[in-house]
Amino acid sequence: MIQAIQLILALSFLVLIHELGHFTFAKIFHVRVEKFYLFFNPWFSIVRFKKFDGKWHVKCFAKNEDEEWAKHPENTEWGIGWLPFGGYCAIAGMVDETHSSEDLASEPQEWEFRSKPAWQRLLIILGGILVNFLGAIAIFILLLWHWGQDSLPLRNVTTGLYYSEILQNEGFEQRDKILSINGVEPVELSDVVQAIIIEGKRDVVVLRGEDTVPLTMSEDLGTRYLALQNEFDRVERDKARADKSYTKQRYTLIAEWIPFVVDSVLPGNAADLAGIQVGDSVVAVDGVPAASHIQVKQELQQHACDSVTLDFYRNGELQQARLFIGDQGIMGVTVRWIDYYFNIEHRSYSLRRAIPAGIKYGWNILAMYVKQFRLVFTKEGAQSLGGFGAIGSMFPSSWSWYSFWHMTAFLSVILAFMNFLPIPALDGGYILFLLVEIITRRKPSDKFLERANEIGFWVLIALLIFANGNDILKLFF
Repeated sequence: MIQAIQLILALSFLVLIHELGHFTFAKIFHVRVEKFYLFFNPWFSIVRFKKFDGKWHVKCFAKNEDEEWAKHPENTEWGIGWLPFGGYCAIAGMVDETHSSEDLASEPQEWEFRSKPAWQRLLIILGGILVNFLGAIAIFILLLWHWGQDSLPLRNVTTGLYYSEILQNEGFEQRDKILSINGVEPVELSDVVQAIIIEGKRDVVVLRGEDTVPLTMSEDLGTRYLALQNEFDRVERDKARADKSYTKQRYTLIAEWIPFVVDSVLPGNAADLAGIQVGDSVVAVDGVPAASHIQVKQELQQHACDSVTLDFYRNGELQQARLFIGDQGIMGVTVRWIDYYFNIEHRSYSLRRAIPAGIKYGWNILAMYVKQFRLVFTKEGAQSLGGFGAIGSMFPSSWSWYSFWHMTAFLSVILAFMNFLPIPALDGGYILFLLVEIITRRKPSDKFLERANEIGFWVLIALLIFANGNDILKLFF
């Protein structure tokens, strides 16, 4: 429920500021905005209000047609629709989802979109994209100013890294330290994932003990990782459907190497009954070497509802204990975490310093998403596409203002980029046609724009059905 509330609030906010971008530029160039709605309102609206005759008029759950209100087209009608999919800004004289070519059969008026120069129309269309991106930048700036930024540089990860099986097959060994990728030293763990998975960089140099070892990644590493992640998610969904109390696990591609050292023992659980104590360091599960937190967790998952033998060190002495692992595949302990072993660096920002840092942060997220977009056109990438369910799952299950605003800003960057794509019915489609008009000095006909928008609309509907269909399939299959 908390995730759903965050999703609705974030998307509503983003749609609102996107349409306000169009609205603002339309007003700057003296173009009438007939309607401004959050959510769509076929047949009737939840609430709508309009100012005329010197006062505001409000109607709730009323039909959209109103002869009295129609007598005042110079004033904008504001409202909230009942169909919670986006929103719209009905600009006078523009062929879009609110106007057809037949609606524009009369002579263009000076207050209409179609009567304005191409450069002004271009800015009106760009307004939504600009506000979404600049809004994201503003949020990042405020987040850095208020909360600062925590980071864990790879140079501080003195224990090395944990590598999943797919990366071990690429030549990595557990606890390797990554020195460079294509000649560039990665600063944080996220830089490693972006370089070898998203950007497809192949030349990696690691420090293994005291030796420097060069590695070459496979060309299809990114798509194989997506396929493996999709299969892992499917298996986890099957486990969750079979046992409603099962907590789904996330696939870990790469992580800091954190020893499995017990920090606390939960009374009455398997570890407590077996005599496990604080400070015990697990190194093997049923004879299988497992020294990191992730390795031990994975091995315990394999022995759910079974008894296992743990090898662990206590005060420098190797010992064993036999214990029963419940259906959740856990032993009932907490472990010493990242901040116990590594120096997490916190950086505070004044407003003056947060501004350039926020701009850089937002630009880096846009660049990362653009690079990642290439994977969408692969079979594995298409299978991993998700709709509202997938987006909602990105929010935390407990409320956090930092997480909410950070995710909202991230989605705002994505919305700006997606709207820039040259698909008719999206802002990018209008931008494409306007650029062609500016270059050729020939304006496309209203009929052409209407047909293009119709095609683009159905393309978007198909993509929406596909993405949300993936969510539904993952829910039941």
